[in-house]
Amino acid sequence: MSQGASILKSNRKNFLYGAGLAAFAVLPWMLGVYNQHVLIVCLFYTMMAASWNLIAGYTGQISFGHAAFAGIGAYVSGILAVKAGLNPWVGVAAGTVAAAFFGLLVGLLCLRMGGIYLSLTTLGFSEILHIIINNEYEITRGTMGLQVPGLTTSYSKISYFYIFLVGAVITLTIVYKLVHSNVGLNFRAVQNDERAASALGVDVVRTRLLAFTVSSALAGMAGALFGHYMMLITPHIPSLDQQFLVLSMTVIGGLGSFVGPVIGAFCLEILSEYIRAWGEYHVLVFGLVALVVARFAPKGLVGIYKAWRGKKRPETA
Repeated sequence: MSQGASILKSNRKNFLYGAGLAAFAVLPWMLGVYNQHVLIVCLFYTMMAASWNLIAGYTGQISFGHAAFAGIGAYVSGILAVKAGLNPWVGVAAGTVAAAFFGLLVGLLCLRMGGIYLSLTTLGFSEILHIIINNEYEITRGTMGLQVPGLTTSYSKISYFYIFLVGAVITLTIVYKLVHSNVGLNFRAVQNDERAASALGVDVVRTRLLAFTVSSALAGMAGALFGHYMMLITPHIPSLDQQFLVLSMTVIGGLGSFVGPVIGAFCLEILSEYIRAWGEYHVLVFGLVALVVARFAPKGLVGIYKAWRGKKRPETA
């Protein structure tokens, strides 16, 4: 492909992304309040799934503590807003930094081990955080939930839609810039063969630590925004149910692809609205679907689409 054709293709892709974003931005004006809420939740899970995909899909680190970092962001932001009287936006920034800090600490403790040890350590961290939240009633209000102020002076679903849209764009932009940089090459090298990457001069631990810290920060931002949107922060945000839901969204959409987590987040959240009457079993359904997809279509919906498109092209040629 010539350089001119490559530039033309890139410009066309950017135009389509821009047009799609513009069309999506006006969508809430055509919907009722409930459907606006569904879109906001979809954007929240887009932020969560895309940031988890950064570590799982691009560096091969399977962490079960991602929802815990969202919980840290939410509770730090909420506590600062309620107990210290800080502006909620300052709380969101502080929650993001706190999640990054704890992500760095957890990463320093277990990223040298990797594999099953990382998964078990982050699972343990998540459970410890959950116990602390439930027991420190005076600070977190336990299972009753911590009531927090909103991010806007007047509560409006459309206002929050745009807040979460900006948050999702920021998350996706950071992930895209990292993955399509020299750092992203290091991510892929570590994922494919960490010994070979180390032999080529890649600092494996530092590369993993960078991905883990950035991912934790983005999860913290998502959790903080969601807590102030709901105006009630509960232990459900850092729960394992949330973690496995995010995992399912990423795997079903397409682990290791840029748009996969976005597709998975929207598909599963919209589907969950139809099977919400099943209670907690809907998370089990998503988990089973994720297992089936991982077994028979490891690249998710994105991989299925690419395979279908690849078969279709020779037929139309």
